[in-house]
Amino acid sequence: MPLLSVESQLPWLAELAGAPLPNRREEAWRFTDLAPLRDLEPTLLPVVDPLGGVPLPKGVSRLDPAEWAPLLDASLVATGSEAAWPVGLNRAADPQVLALRVTGEADPLELAWDAGSAKGLAALRVLLVLEPGSSLDVLQVVNSSGANCTSLITEVLLAENARLNLGVLALGHGMASLLAHVAVKQEPGSALSCTTATAGWGLVRLEPRVMQSAGSAQTRLRGLQMVDGQQLADTHSFMSFGGPAGELDQVHKVVANGSGRSVFNGAVKVPQAAQQTNASQLSRSLLLSDRARVDTKPELEIVADDVKCAHGATVSQLQANELFYLQSRGIGADQAAHLLLRGYCDEVLRELPAMASAWHPLARLLGDGA
Repeated sequence: MPLLSVESQLPWLAELAGAPLPNRREEAWRFTDLAPLRDLEPTLLPVVDPLGGVPLPKGVSRLDPAEWAPLLDASLVATGSEAAWPVGLNRAADPQVLALRVTGEADPLELAWDAGSAKGLAALRVLLVLEPGSSLDVLQVVNSSGANCTSLITEVLLAENARLNLGVLALGHGMASLLAHVAVKQEPGSALSCTTATAGWGLVRLEPRVMQSAGSAQTRLRGLQMVDGQQLADTHSFMSFGGPAGELDQVHKVVANGSGRSVFNGAVKVPQAAQQTNASQLSRSLLLSDRARVDTKPELEIVADDVKCAHGATVSQLQANELFYLQSRGIGADQAAHLLLRGYCDEVLRELPAMASAWHPLARLLGDGA
């Protein structure tokens, strides 16, 4: 139902969150145009059960409020994101909380939300608690077809030797916004694979944040964001090592067309206690238009002296020699470009959990029958 009068629509999100909207004078938000949020209709949208009435898979059970209340915010605090503005907005919107415990080798889990064409704000919150030695493949699918905003907070607690393969497939609308936080706290021996793919949103702000509490864990991050028209996709990732012998393998990819804009800021912190850390971060951006823009900023903050850490960033167009090779084999110019684009995207999309294939992510992200 409407929250505020028409006269006070402009600042309603700030009023709801109890803090002004971030502005471009703040370093973390200086490339992020929040105009779609300022025009958002002041309505809280009902949230449909992401399980769709389907029973939980083997190895996955619901936590009751008495169990999940003490655990909520733990991963946000560990990753330093409990005070972030999108997190405050999500809390203030009184989100539906889906809290799940994972034991043993669980069957795959799919969670799907669709804001549809309704106007307003939909707030969602997911807590995943993986017990020692457990494993889970989970796919989150977020869709929108109208002028709305989806606020999604995913909190994960990975116990010792637990394994999580988390995929996020988000397909939006040119007037829709997505604010998504993924906060993960890893214990020693745990393994995280997190793959995100977004396209179509007028505004995406995605913040994957991971803390290895005592090191000796494995983290694999993959991202693909596609922008076209006037769209903006903004990813700010954060990785911190709390102990020795941790591993990070991160690749972030961008396809920018039209007048779309992509932003990537990837921060990796390796303190003195994190000796023998092995961390790699790569940002790769593909420009398909001379009007598109990419701002990329991989960061390493290293205090430990016995580490292997590397980062890099590339911004390029489709390679002329690769296009020529395909055309010399009788493939038309447009089809050759399309094949190269498919290969570029599929390197990330194939790492989504297996059940993502039912959503045909490559075809949907490319907007055709690829």
